[in-house]
Amino acid sequence: MTLTVAQLSESELLQRIFPRLHAGTSTLLGPGDDSAIIAAPDGRTVISIDTQVQDRDFRLAWPNGYATTGYDVGWKAAAQNLSDINAMGAEATALVVSLTLPGTTPVPWVEGLAEGLSAAIVALGARQCSVAGGDLSGGSEIVVTVAVTGSLDGRDPVLRSGARPGDVVAVCGHLGWSAAGWALQESGIAPENFTAGLQKAADLFNRPKPPLAAGPAAARAGATAMMDISDGLLRDAGRLAAASGSGLDLDGVVLADMAGQLAECALALEADPLRWVLSGGEDHGLLSTFPANAALPHGFVGIGSVVSAGAGQPAVSIDGRNFKSVVDGAVGWDHFAV
Repeated sequence: MTLTVAQLSESELLQRIFPRLHAGTSTLLGPGDDSAIIAAPDGRTVISIDTQVQDRDFRLAWPNGYATTGYDVGWKAAAQNLSDINAMGAEATALVVSLTLPGTTPVPWVEGLAEGLSAAIVALGARQCSVAGGDLSGGSEIVVTVAVTGSLDGRDPVLRSGARPGDVVAVCGHLGWSAAGWALQESGIAPENFTAGLQKAADLFNRPKPPLAAGPAAARAGATAMMDISDGLLRDAGRLAAASGSGLDLDGVVLADMAGQLAECALALEADPLRWVLSGGEDHGLLSTFPANAALPHGFVGIGSVVSAGAGQPAVSIDGRNFKSVVDGAVGWDHFAV
């Protein structure tokens, strides 16, 4: 019989969680006191927060039979928060976690969540980052909220608002793979029947791989604007364009090539892979702009240019055309859409 959290006290559950948490070099005082103490030698602290809610941001059981593990949820919670710090050109220093659990939650699932958090920190390259503490509570559904701090290490932050006409638009990381993975898990294709390409998409949905070295590298290379691609390329490109008071014109040939890499998934699901590239979220890559004469850092691919924002012109275009003539319907994730 599987032990549940209702069968343990809070202290007993924490005793199972703490040994599984990664301890990085930036934490001066970790779990056990009322607050953690995190080093901030730069004199500034970058901070962000994100939440995952059961049946809103993840399912425990998917239509294709996949069962989401605590490890999956822990990994994704770390990845999406580390990516936000990365998008400022900073490096993460600590995570604190607020965890709401129904009493029926199996204890091994919670232990897996702690292990997934720590594994993502190490595997993605944020080794100085610690899981420095958090909070436990009971509730009717699983809710995982993570706050993350980071350091700029003396660099200026890279904001969304710095793009200027003539800059190159570039991306780093995956585009469309997480959306393909989501579609697979919503489909009738059982995980045991996945090909290698389908498995890659499912893995990148369940455990995203933001390119954490790329944010600081982009800052050092002179990036003028940058943001995490969490809600889809078109939606997030529109946000960057609005913040910068400019337009972004994307290269349809490059985007089609990226869509071609998803052909195996598209064939299996009878779907349009370009829609995944343009509208799919949760890949947690980077959307950046650089001066025209700048050498793009390793991993970045040019996908367009920054243009002047003319009256009546779309904030985001593809080969000079309004993107709505290229993709129909939704253009990214909206937490409040029905």
